[in-house]
Amino acid sequence: MILELEPLKYSYAMVFAVEEINRNKTLLPGLKLGYRILDTCSLYPWALQSSGWHVPVLIAAASSTTGIIMSSTLGPLSVPIISYLASCPCLSDRLKYSNFFRTIPSDTYQAWALAQLALRFNWTWIGAVVENNDYGHLAIQVFQREIQGKGLCLEFIETLKAETIVADAKRSALTIQASTARVILIICWYTEVKKLLLELARRNVTNRQFLASEAWSTSDDLLQDETISQVAGGVLGVAIRSSPIPGFENYLRRLHPTHRPHDAFLGEFWQKQFGGTESLKNVQNHFTDTSRLRVEYNVYLAVYAAAHALHSLLYCGRDNTHKCTSSIHIKPKELLQHLKKVNVTTPHGERFSFQGADIPAKYDLVNWQKTPEGSLKLVLVGSVDEFDLHLNESAIQWITGSSQVPESVCSESCPPGTRKANRKGEPLCCFDCIPCTDGEFSNTTGSLHCEQCPSEFWSNAERTACIPRQLDFLSFNETLGITLTSAAVSGAAVTSAVLVVFLYYRHTPMVRANNSELSFLLLVSLKLCFLCSLVFIGRPSVWSCRFQQAAFGISFVLCVSCLLVKTLVVLAVFRSARPGAEGLMKWFGPDKQRGSVLLFTCIQIVICATWLSLSPPEPRHDLGFQGSKVTLECAMASVVGFSLVLGYIGLLACTCLLLAFLARKLPDNFNEAKLITFSMLIFCAVWVAFVPAYVSSPGKYVVAVEVFAILASSYGLLLCMFAPKCFIILLRPEMNTKKHLMARQWA
Repeated sequence: MILELEPLKYSYAMVFAVEEINRNKTLLPGLKLGYRILDTCSLYPWALQSSGWHVPVLIAAASSTTGIIMSSTLGPLSVPIISYLASCPCLSDRLKYSNFFRTIPSDTYQAWALAQLALRFNWTWIGAVVENNDYGHLAIQVFQREIQGKGLCLEFIETLKAETIVADAKRSALTIQASTARVILIICWYTEVKKLLLELARRNVTNRQFLASEAWSTSDDLLQDETISQVAGGVLGVAIRSSPIPGFENYLRRLHPTHRPHDAFLGEFWQKQFGGTESLKNVQNHFTDTSRLRVEYNVYLAVYAAAHALHSLLYCGRDNTHKCTSSIHIKPKELLQHLKKVNVTTPHGERFSFQGADIPAKYDLVNWQKTPEGSLKLVLVGSVDEFDLHLNESAIQWITGSSQVPESVCSESCPPGTRKANRKGEPLCCFDCIPCTDGEFSNTTGSLHCEQCPSEFWSNAERTACIPRQLDFLSFNETLGITLTSAAVSGAAVTSAVLVVFLYYRHTPMVRANNSELSFLLLVSLKLCFLCSLVFIGRPSVWSCRFQQAAFGISFVLCVSCLLVKTLVVLAVFRSARPGAEGLMKWFGPDKQRGSVLLFTCIQIVICATWLSLSPPEPRHDLGFQGSKVTLECAMASVVGFSLVLGYIGLLACTCLLLAFLARKLPDNFNEAKLITFSMLIFCAVWVAFVPAYVSSPGKYVVAVEVFAILASSYGLLLCMFAPKCFIILLRPEMNTKKHLMARQWA
């Protein structure tokens, strides 16, 4: 076996504490402590050889597994064990390990600190290598418990074991090399870590950031290895807190085999270091370096804890210096009871007491930084006090050699405007970023869900915020509005032109023969129909919402009424030509025609007035159509009122169509009933198609559909009724004679 300097230094920390106590006049006065040092050679069964010695207390267990074995074995004998390195959380169980104490914190705190470091730097995808024993397995269990539900995943967990370290190191190095994780957590003893780091250096794996447990984060054996410095720069680790031991450095430098002839460990060390009788007075190495005493201080505290417990057992009296129990036959069970209540004060004033098996947890946070010469040095960058972590991030040097924190993620964080979508069969840390849908947003990085915008808001283009929905209505400025407006104005202009033509040729047979008064009234009503469509375009207001439907309903009833009366007049003319029907025309004189049109129109006026007085349309924001725009529309508060307006127009139109259809074959060279039939067919077809189109159209297109129906039906009436007449008046004046119009053509 190779003599390791670190455990040797721990042994002399114990010897120093014992000798310091023996010189103390108040602690165990008149009593000298003794000790026996045994080497376990890192073999668990050898640790039990101490049980063959009659000792009241053991300063032992350099590993958790050793602590478990020794405590389980010596527990029935109530032999107290004070460990300086066994940190397994399981050893805090007082029911199973009632004789166990320790001066190193439980790994619960170390694992918590390591998890906090990973979370603090947003390392969500890391690998882990752990010691294949209780120390490693239980520490990684605590670590996993701390990161659960916090968005951090372990890509892999590899194990190292001293007995199979060569194969384990190769396997773990291959896993690290192939992994996508850039941060590797290592919870192992420093001797196993050395093999792993050397294997990584051999494979030139130099871009991994290591998180170190206290078992190797301060190892000089690793820090001083030039090969390891190629792969392990920037290590960030938890370290056993350091504390000075006054006088310990001088004690170490005064050590010499001639003063301790029976010290086999010192003799072997001396042969390795000098091979002669040289002195340690001016030697600078890890053994003589006392600037950062960590495990040594734990050993120092353990000896003082045992001494104070023994003092409490042996001495009583007011000043606690009078011996009240014999020191010849000290029972371990009695010492165990006093150890539970011990309250230690070291020579330099630090006080501590056991809380069950443990002492209050304190750690240092350390960073391995490269020096200009290329070697590594240990730098203190923070501390841990139980569950409080303090870290100076600006002082950290990472594996990249800079202060830029390395990244280690399976998937990049989803930016605002997207959400996480887990990949099937992969860990939660591996995900895709899905853009939020229309009307949803996310304003944080790494959002799990997209939030729905309030009803009057809509997501912006980036889906990162909700903005007020744009007010939308059929405007005069947009293409559709311009088109409809142009069609309406053109229709009104053409109607005016026809009216001018009819006025100019009002004395001609073509105009006089077709009921010129009703024709003029029909042209005026058609012009109103074209113009009323303009009221539907533009921003809806209280006034426009009420006026537009009334104007539409009354204009079209006036128009259809004129056609209906025209049709009735045509039928009456031909019926009056029959023998015995001469008096029929007295019911269809000019006054009766005007009265009929007025009556039909007044009925619509009453319907509209009743509707608008009881439940008129009002401007309203239509939020039902989900989109970036909110439609400002004239809401029909009463569907019944609108249905009555349309229904009455439909009733008149259907009646007119039926009568015109019956009169279409009456013998006349220019039978106006044919024109009315065609115009009513177009009119009815347009408004029958209007109903489903109106119901199914979204937003402002509801208004556009109604305007289109108004214009289409108006153009149909205008062209069917007046295009043939204008053709004859303007282009075929020879046909515009009474003789031609009176000529009968019998079928």
